[in-house]
Amino acid sequence: MTFDEKDFFKEATLKICSSLEIEKALHQCLLYIQKFIPAGQLGLHVYHRDAGIVETVAHATLESYTATAFKTTLSKKGRKQVEDQRSMRVRLIQRLGDDPVTGPVAERLDASHLSAVVMDLVLEKTLLGVFSVFNNGKEPFKSDHARLLNLLNKPCAIALTNSLRFRELKNLKEILADDNRYLQEELNKLSGEKVVGAQSGLKNVMQMVRQVAPLESPVLLLGETGTGKEVIANTIHNLSLRKDGPFIRVNCGAIPPSLLDSELFGYEKGAFTGAVSQKRGRIERASGGTLFLDEIGELPAEAQVRLLRVLQEKEIDRVGGSKTIRVNIRIIAATHQDLEQMMAENRFRADLFFRLRVFPITLPALKDRKKDIPDLLQHFILKKSKEMKRAIVPVPSPEALPRLMTYHWPGNIRELENAVERSLILDRESVLFFQGIGGHQPFSPSTHPLGKPHDGDPCLDLNAVISGHIQQVMAQCNGRVEGEKGAAKALNIHPSTLRKKMKKLQIPFGRNP
Repeated sequence: MTFDEKDFFKEATLKICSSLEIEKALHQCLLYIQKFIPAGQLGLHVYHRDAGIVETVAHATLESYTATAFKTTLSKKGRKQVEDQRSMRVRLIQRLGDDPVTGPVAERLDASHLSAVVMDLVLEKTLLGVFSVFNNGKEPFKSDHARLLNLLNKPCAIALTNSLRFRELKNLKEILADDNRYLQEELNKLSGEKVVGAQSGLKNVMQMVRQVAPLESPVLLLGETGTGKEVIANTIHNLSLRKDGPFIRVNCGAIPPSLLDSELFGYEKGAFTGAVSQKRGRIERASGGTLFLDEIGELPAEAQVRLLRVLQEKEIDRVGGSKTIRVNIRIIAATHQDLEQMMAENRFRADLFFRLRVFPITLPALKDRKKDIPDLLQHFILKKSKEMKRAIVPVPSPEALPRLMTYHWPGNIRELENAVERSLILDRESVLFFQGIGGHQPFSPSTHPLGKPHDGDPCLDLNAVISGHIQQVMAQCNGRVEGEKGAAKALNIHPSTLRKKMKKLQIPFGRNP
């Protein structure tokens, strides 16, 4: 058959480079070259020299094609032959099954009886892989066929390289997506998936959360510092249709004004000194998910204008960029400040305020939901004990809970969490006394019942001193009276004597202290 080799090279190259899915490209190439060469199958293989393994990455027949990843271990003879034939870039093999290199691979492809042209793919003096052409089972290959196929060495090498890099990129993308899902789950745990008090003190708040979560409307969370606005924002995200997307938090008061634009909107390479590469901003990173703007009242006037455009147009411009970027985000804002007062004083834009205030939710202070304190206390004790690797989860002392319930908690839930952590540090036994909360003085020799009182302070009643000492020892002994680790032995008195003394002083003990 007469044909122009240049046309053959051009058309075959276009076929082999027609798709990044190399198995499809192989199939298209086979359909073309079988018009000129008695080819029935094509394959691409990678040789892993250190392991002595041939990995078949793609295979195509006239009827079908597939991306494979099966590996074939070569014998010592086969490995030696690969090394000895490094100078032979194109080899004509009359029967694949008789060759120690091609035999094991051909057997897995049910092609041991076929002949083949095997060509090393070399690019810039680097061996990238092997291109195999099996015959159609009817006509044998000749030297002219091998010479013609050799024309396709570089196009096949480039196609294999691009395909392997494409696969690697896909794998890295899948790994990154998996890591992102895992980190998002961990962030959700840290932000508090469980809303303590959802059925009591926060019942009305949670009803509003469930109403607005499935929608795309902006939400404005109001309330004192430390009331759990970030937890509620995270809950809205987790209950929304965007729960599989990112939840990006921005503390508007923590970013210096000079860096705010680049942090929120990103920048292009060369936009300013130090911008050595392109960077996506937090708004762009939140695309497909939720952007949580904490302390929105701290946002500078210039940034308020640009945020308004994000809300209205859902688009941004990177710093130093000329291309408008569309973003698909939902915004949840939070503040402890009086935005209406700030608006009256021209410190907060009225148009931005009304755009954000589509669905305001006010979180109650802890002093207004004190019935949630026991549950919150238990939640934080469990959480902090786990973080500190405490073997035994401690409990509040009998007199601590009433103090905690009557305390006014100016720092709200954050102050309660910090109080639990501080008490876990100070009280190393199984009972937490919450020193310094609600009138309870921190431990010191001058305030301890057995310590020396300050000059001018009234002396403590003897029974009060004894009662305080017994309670302290009982706490250290985990409420046990008898035994080697009991309070009676620590106090060097008989257990029955200790029980009588405790009854007299009205100190609880036993199963229900």
